[in-house]
Amino acid sequence: MKLLIIEDEELLINTLEEKFLAEKFEVIKAADGEDGLKKALDIHPDVILLDILMPKIDGITMLKELRKDSWGKHAKVVILTNLNDTGKVAESMGVGLDGSFTYLIKSDQTLESISKEINKVIGNI
Repeated sequence: MKLLIIEDEELLINTLEEKFLAEKFEVIKAADGEDGLKKALDIHPDVILLDILMPKIDGITMLKELRKDSWGKHAKVVILTNLNDTGKVAESMGVGLDGSFTYLIKSDQTLESISKEINKVIGNI
């Protein structure tokens, strides 16, 4: 399984990479939304773990651009962010909370809960 982690916090991205490598995922990393969008469209990962507050292109803009692509329209995305107003985020994206992505708040999660959610999204659970 290919996991694309788009996150600008170096410690977090490295910790997540270690966790998912141990779970036998192929991990691809991007430190900003611009690089993440390019990698997503080039590689077509099984799931994308996406931060919102990032340099170059934020996660909301990146997801909007991803959804314009025929593959990206149906890509599995788990948002992992410090922003805790899900409704406001969805509204700013121009989407409802319709299952087009899963939303996790960083402070409410452990590595295990993030792993469980990723595995649920890709159908491993």
